[in-house]
Amino acid sequence: MTSPLSRVNVRADLWETLWSFAHRVLAVNLLLAIAGAPLMLALSLVASPWQYPIFFGLLALPLAPAVAAAFGYYADDDPRPPLPVLFRLMWSRGRRSLLIAVVAGGLIGVLVADIKVLATSFPGAVPPLVVLLLLVAVTALNALAGATVRLAIYSGVRGWGLSLLSLGVLAVALVIVSQAPLVGLAIVPGCALWVVHTNSQAQLARIVRRFP
Repeated sequence: MTSPLSRVNVRADLWETLWSFAHRVLAVNLLLAIAGAPLMLALSLVASPWQYPIFFGLLALPLAPAVAAAFGYYADDDPRPPLPVLFRLMWSRGRRSLLIAVVAGGLIGVLVADIKVLATSFPGAVPPLVVLLLLVAVTALNALAGATVRLAIYSGVRGWGLSLLSLGVLAVALVIVSQAPLVGLAIVPGCALWVVHTNSQAQLARIVRRFP
């Protein structure tokens, strides 16, 4: 009896690509689950986490090396990189990614506080602050992907469409995880980071082609 898969007219290299993608996503989701376990536990115990931004910000810091490692893992030439490669990437990129997270988190915190204060007293200042907040977030993502800060800012502005797409994908992923934690954590984060990684690489490649 022949296998049902033999009736599917799909090239072998396509199957290899799909399995490679699934392997990377599952590995990244495992690392993110480990790095985000303290944060998820605290979120499940505290009713109003937004009232303790510094505490939850500190708990979220381990996610920065995990995200940087995920970007490096997706860029690896091996079709199915071994899992230890992912943890080595997290270790090697840890210091830089933590610095990026601390600086970006501090700037975002200040901007959010300013927006909250100025929303009623000086609403005209809110839109520029929102744009600046988005720029900080996009710059942090591109920097975690391996770009220098200057190149991360420039690529984020030049490729603003892909930047907004990346932020939108991450926002949707957060909503899905918050509504269905188990299913969401098992599938969504790795896929979302793959989209962000792809967008970031496309932005950087466009700049390299323009300014070789």
